[in-house]
Amino acid sequence: MHSALPKVLQPLAGRPLLAHVIDYSNALGAEDICVVYGHGGDEVQAAFADVPLRWALQAEQRGTGHAVQQAMPETPDDNIVIVVYGDVPLLTPGTLQSLLDGCGDGEVGLLTVDLDHPFGYGRIIRESGSIQRSVEERDATGDQKKIQEVNTGVMCCSARQLKHWLGQLSNDNAQGEYYLTDVIGMAVADGDVVNGVKAKDQVEIMGINDKKQLADAERALQRRLVDQLMEQGVAFADPSRVDIRGDVTCGTDVFIDVNVVLEGTVTLENNVRIGMNNLVRNSQLGEGTVIRANCHIEEASTGKNCIVGPFARLRPATELADDVRVGNFVEIKKSQIADGSKVNHLTYIGDADVGKGVNVGAGTITCNYDGANKHVTKIGDGAFIGSGVQLVAPVEVGAGATIGAGSTISKSAPEGKLTLARVRQTTVDGWKAPK
Repeated sequence: MHSALPKVLQPLAGRPLLAHVIDYSNALGAEDICVVYGHGGDEVQAAFADVPLRWALQAEQRGTGHAVQQAMPETPDDNIVIVVYGDVPLLTPGTLQSLLDGCGDGEVGLLTVDLDHPFGYGRIIRESGSIQRSVEERDATGDQKKIQEVNTGVMCCSARQLKHWLGQLSNDNAQGEYYLTDVIGMAVADGDVVNGVKAKDQVEIMGINDKKQLADAERALQRRLVDQLMEQGVAFADPSRVDIRGDVTCGTDVFIDVNVVLEGTVTLENNVRIGMNNLVRNSQLGEGTVIRANCHIEEASTGKNCIVGPFARLRPATELADDVRVGNFVEIKKSQIADGSKVNHLTYIGDADVGKGVNVGAGTITCNYDGANKHVTKIGDGAFIGSGVQLVAPVEVGAGATIGAGSTISKSAPEGKLTLARVRQTTVDGWKAPK
């Protein structure tokens, strides 16, 4: 991977490869997930410290069979074991369920797939339609290399059987490794039936070995995620130019323009429209809300029929009520904006409680930080804040108050009155510009 980051921590749709494998394992109903680790193990374990996993160290890299051996001592004999791979992130629970369904007493399930170019994969050897064994590329004959059905390495069998076969593995092969695939021949020799289950497409079994394959997997997963949303009725200007990096829930008649990134947990209610070049992260957008181009929305929420942007930023803990307008080059952080209020131009609102029907003029800022602590600004219903105003928190502007443009307000402004705080304008006669 040409990276200091362990392979299974490389990001796919914003999450580590291994996270996707754990997800589909959990979706299948796995009661015990054991991760066999080697290189970068401490970093991998730290990344999943809050996930209930069992860990097994493979100190020496001696093949896939040897890797699975490390997981088996603490695996109960009565368990059904499915072997999956930390760098194969696109398997679906449905495919694995089909594999599990073909794994009864005296049966082994093996996931296969037909590849147009099977170089590098173990070939499936069948007799009268039944799988007899799998032959690795380096050990295959010329005729065997022409076979297009390959072994994905994903298999299913009882733990008791698997322990027995793993104990008989030999490393007498071109690689000098213990191949998990040799278990197939052993199962056949013992009279067990090996049920081959073919994956629906090659995408599911994509393994990630370099950055190009990682990019291919990213696009494949994005297509899958976008297709799922389109099946639910979401409209996209161009499905190939959207990135989904989390869990997205959408209502009806949602429209998403190009170059939109949705991260974390995102909820888009009915009739939400997201313009081009937007990032929405861990946020909820209320019914009828419009996000215009080039906005950054993180851990924020809107009510109904809000309009945000263009070029606006909603930072964490921003809460917009219904019919709020947030315009270009406005930044809001940890603030509540009540129904019908407008913050339209070149403004910063931080740690503020803004009432209903408030108009905040261009160039206004809440001076919420004194160098050590954050303080709150309160603006009452119906207040009018002129352009270029500085509200030095903690401060309160009363309901219906008007703050004259260019004022610096450091004391509470009373309800229903005009408050100004300006230096008297003067003109200096005889002044000359410096040279």
